[in-house]
Amino acid sequence: MKSSKKHSIDVDLIEFVEGFGLCGKVTDVLKMLLASKEIQANQEFANSVSIVRLGYNDHGPVHMRIVTKNAVVMMELLKKAGIKTSLENDKCGSYEESLIAVIFAAFLHDIGMGMGRPNHDLHSTILAQPIIDKILEEVYKDDWKKRVMIRDIALEGIAGHMGANKVSSLEAGIVQVADGCDMTKGRARIPISMGNVHKTGYIHQYSANSIEVVDIKEGTEKPLRIDVIMSNEVGIFQVEEVLLHKIANSTAKQYIELYAQVGDEQTKRYL
Repeated sequence: MKSSKKHSIDVDLIEFVEGFGLCGKVTDVLKMLLASKEIQANQEFANSVSIVRLGYNDHGPVHMRIVTKNAVVMMELLKKAGIKTSLENDKCGSYEESLIAVIFAAFLHDIGMGMGRPNHDLHSTILAQPIIDKILEEVYKDDWKKRVMIRDIALEGIAGHMGANKVSSLEAGIVQVADGCDMTKGRARIPISMGNVHKTGYIHQYSANSIEVVDIKEGTEKPLRIDVIMSNEVGIFQVEEVLLHKIANSTAKQYIELYAQVGDEQTKRYL
């Protein structure tokens, strides 16, 4: 990613978060994540392995910023609906601390792709832990309890983002779904333009390339509504094999309505 493009995306992400009225420690953490050269290098190398070596779609800086946006939207919609996070329900943390954990997880969840696709969710936790600890030492200083609590929730979100490892917190479940919602055609643009088609990744590229819009908004029956608009049926793979799978394994499932539409066909409700 060119530095000017990166700067533009980073400014947009900060403005996006501040648009919800979020500030203080939330924006402090986000700014530190965005300023880290180590994180940027991790994200860029993860993307190189994903796209160039393996032929998958985007797993780099842009993807992880989009997932962060998705996660913030979902957290804010649940808060608006009066749904408490796991830290709040456990009476050991605040909404702010839950949101910080979710931002950590969303922003770092795929850096393990630099070590390859298998077990990248667990590899990401190994790479992310020292980064999280370093930032939390700055933001929470001598508050060991909050640092450990936020770190553990963040690592749960990273380890569970594929849906293969069962999670128990609402925060981790939100990260799963936020990741699954980044599946529009822009995510497959680079590998397809490169003609880089590998058997391991091609279905993800072409199914994502048929998805025009993923809209996350307030639902009518449940707090969260996700609408997926596709140009053709190949996008069903992304909905049914990726997103629906992640929602089904998510602790946030009970709060989600999921709809999909192909062209002018009638909207299909999944959840």
